[in-house]
Amino acid sequence: MRRPGSRPLGPPFWHGDEFDHTHDEDDDHPDGAWDATISKNNFYYTDNVELTTVGIDVGSSTSHLMFSKLHLQRLGQYLSSRYVVVKREMLHRSPILLTPYRADNTIDAGALDTFFRQAYADAGLESEDVDSGAIILTGEAIKRTNARAVADLFAEHAGKFVCASAGHNLEAILAANGSGALQLSRSSADEVVLNVDLGGGTSKLALVSRGHVVETAAINVGGRLVAFDGRGRVDRIEPAARVVASALDVPLELGEVLAVEDRRRLADGLAGCLFEVIRREPLSPLTRSLMLTAPLSSEAMIGQVTFSGGVSEYLSGSETPDFGDIARQLADAINSRIAQDGLPAAVQPAVERIRATVIGASQFTVQVSGNTIAISREELLPLHNLQVLYPIVTDAEAVQPDVLSAAIARGFQRFDLTEGDQTAAIAIKWSGEPRYSMLRNLAAGIVQALPRTIALGLPIVLVFANDFGKLIGGIIREEFAPDTDVISIDGIELQEFDYIDVGAMLYPSQVVPVVVKSLVFPEANGPRAELVETVAAT
Repeated sequence: MRRPGSRPLGPPFWHGDEFDHTHDEDDDHPDGAWDATISKNNFYYTDNVELTTVGIDVGSSTSHLMFSKLHLQRLGQYLSSRYVVVKREMLHRSPILLTPYRADNTIDAGALDTFFRQAYADAGLESEDVDSGAIILTGEAIKRTNARAVADLFAEHAGKFVCASAGHNLEAILAANGSGALQLSRSSADEVVLNVDLGGGTSKLALVSRGHVVETAAINVGGRLVAFDGRGRVDRIEPAARVVASALDVPLELGEVLAVEDRRRLADGLAGCLFEVIRREPLSPLTRSLMLTAPLSSEAMIGQVTFSGGVSEYLSGSETPDFGDIARQLADAINSRIAQDGLPAAVQPAVERIRATVIGASQFTVQVSGNTIAISREELLPLHNLQVLYPIVTDAEAVQPDVLSAAIARGFQRFDLTEGDQTAAIAIKWSGEPRYSMLRNLAAGIVQALPRTIALGLPIVLVFANDFGKLIGGIIREEFAPDTDVISIDGIELQEFDYIDVGAMLYPSQVVPVVVKSLVFPEANGPRAELVETVAAT
């Protein structure tokens, strides 16, 4: 999450770049048409990359997949090695599946596997046809004891470079992208858009300005915190629902019918907590107990509000079936507050609602780096789950080696990491003039900061926003550490995100795919959902 005055969240492909790109499946190429007659020779692939991607969302309530074809193009006219998405085509959307849980507080991996295999078959794709993408676990799903294992397992078999990811702030960013909130914020240079993603277990908020997500927050408010069987009896209670029910004296018991009025009271209490966060009011003790992140702190005036997520389907008045939970009652409580001018701004319809996050996962997680990169040995790739360290250095013309080395050391300290214990990705944003003396200073500072990494034979992984990857990687290998492996990529703009994955080289374009992500899995020994099957077993 970002505070006021900090840099925007998300890399350029999450609509955070000053260079525009298309949004709809049938949009044209920026120069007027997608020219299918272009000869796709090696010259074409120098500046163009085509990827088949998948986004897999395993959420509190539902799971689904989306397959897309992305066309990325190098910004050659700007003398840059950065690639941006210029066209996307939706290939296939899977049906919506209620996320399968087991009585032992785990995700039913077998049921998910069957669903995923059918989705690939319906799309006419094999896993080897998929170049990149992400499987993201969200909301209550990430609290299941086998969540991380499930994510890693499916990521391994979903395609050539499909990455496992989880986390509330990342989900807020992806939902803001998929909902269209970022594009909406571009329509007025000074207008801030708030996207509220209403899921089954959590609600995620993203403040968006000028195409950038500038702040995020998440709260344990969702439409499937309580679930019912076919007879209307409670068969699952998530911990957040228990907290709110206790505070409101709602008689919530497994195996018992929850009266309609009590469902409404519970939903209204959840909506009240959510609106405290939306309106950026002082939070009540109950609301504070439901917060999954710090609340929004920006005082920027909100000009428009959008809603995405499964519960938003009920807000829109669409003919959405009841799935045996409190989603419809929660939507009614939210609509009631909207009617009473409870929002800070008018509501604008989202481009996508329930599928916003999966669209974000399939289309806005992948970046590519190429042309000016240095990779000492291609067989080192792919690399997964590298902690991103972001040494904070000034944009001064000259950065002295000692200054950069100290900044990198502080980056390790901020994450309680010991240099050399693991491979980390050092992300450097420096915009000075690329004279040899300047670049040599940067290379010297990097080597000075990584003595154990070099001594233990770990690769040095560098990520630059500007086109210095090949130059600095070459200087390190030629002048400072000739026997050390270096993976130095550029055209990627990062902050201190949790993790980065770097994929194997793609031919003939000779670029590498990069996924920036989060891996925030709660402790497995935390509060668990109450399930009626558990009661029956005892």
